[in-house]
Amino acid sequence: MIHHSIDWPKLEISDPRWEREGLRFLTVKTGQLHGRGDIVLHVPEISGRQKVPIAILLHGIYGSSWGWAMKGAAHLTAARMIATGEIPPMVLAMPSDGLWGDGTAYLTHTRADYEAWIVADVPAAVQRVVPETQGGPLFLAGLSMGGYGALRLAAKYGRDHFAAVSAHSASTSLDDLFEFVTESREDFAGITGSHSVLDQIFSARNNLPPIRFDCGTEDVLLEKSRSLSKSLNAIRIPHTYEEFRGGHTWDYWREHLADSLRFFAATTGK
Repeated sequence: MIHHSIDWPKLEISDPRWEREGLRFLTVKTGQLHGRGDIVLHVPEISGRQKVPIAILLHGIYGSSWGWAMKGAAHLTAARMIATGEIPPMVLAMPSDGLWGDGTAYLTHTRADYEAWIVADVPAAVQRVVPETQGGPLFLAGLSMGGYGALRLAAKYGRDHFAAVSAHSASTSLDDLFEFVTESREDFAGITGSHSVLDQIFSARNNLPPIRFDCGTEDVLLEKSRSLSKSLNAIRIPHTYEEFRGGHTWDYWREHLADSLRFFAATTGK
């Protein structure tokens, strides 16, 4: 089990008077990052509720905590689906990845533990400022590099930590990322081993949460997703894989976040 390292007196939260559309903004000091990390929250009406789910949404390379809300309209999608009863009320937590280079890949580096930031610090911070989420299920989703992070971390920490995982247009190995970032493998100090999603899922095959992922038929990473699904079928790992028309774009992710949220809702039985 991994433990959070947040210095609680060093937590800043946005003023409710200026918050709009259920969005809140957090900055927390954490030992994992040796500094501060940002989280954008969407908090629906949950007064009187207990064990409200948290869905952590991971951004892709070049991005930050604001991407899922301000480019992906994730909070509007969630609010609409909650209002219609399609999903139960859940809090969206949209953290930065640590903001090193073009992207940290949500891995443990020598300079900082970007993995522990997501797995331990982000849930702890959300549960502190939104106590209704304490004891509730934790979901993980992401796009592109964030899809890679979501699938790898959910497999590594298993169903005891994450109730379900979903990815969009995911990279499936660290090597995939080097086609898009300016940093070299040598710059990823402390990173060793293959760090492939398939390897991590296979090694954790007896403790996996429900898995789904999708990709656009015009996406540059389409063959990576197809290959991952084919390999998972070959080793008899249950999962859901879907393809939809679209590319590696925010138009695609904006539309198909709803598929992740429905998947998460199905695991709650609601």
